[in-house]
Amino acid sequence: MEEKDILDKLLNPETRDYGFNLLVTHFQERVYLLARKMVIDHDDANDITQDVFIKVYQNLEKFRGDSSLFTWIYRITSNECISFLRKKKIRNFLPWSQSSDNWKSQIDNSPLISGDEIQKKLQKAILTLPEKQRLVFNLKYFDELKYEEIAEITGTSVGGLKASYHLQLKKLNNF
Repeated sequence: MEEKDILDKLLNPETRDYGFNLLVTHFQERVYLLARKMVIDHDDANDITQDVFIKVYQNLEKFRGDSSLFTWIYRITSNECISFLRKKKIRNFLPWSQSSDNWKSQIDNSPLISGDEIQKKLQKAILTLPEKQRLVFNLKYFDELKYEEIAEITGTSVGGLKASYHLQLKKLNNF
């Protein structure tokens, strides 16, 4: 189903719930995967996914259509992930480097994370990036989004994203 069809159903009071079910079905896996790449833990990613769709439902009337529905939902997801990571760091009184170490150990010990050693090493290297840089890297590298789409999601200029992505690649190559 096309985004426009989902949006039409969402904006019609008679089909809003049906439209929302379509929206969740259409975007749930992508939202979860982005959250999972950001927070590593399966349960945390599930919680974030639920929070994202609650916010989407509560704020449907604020969606102006300036961007695609996908972009709007991804922006909410990225904000939720960054907010979650910051709260977790503050709640645990951990410096970023120690939080990163905890997530790295989850990569090694979780039965839900598969992959060969090179994939695990890449995931651990990505965890060394600050939250927003990690988000940009995941969106560009794994989700293969265009810089223009990432700019809409993150509220950053395309030029700034290109420079940042280039620096991220250098950092990861040195890991």
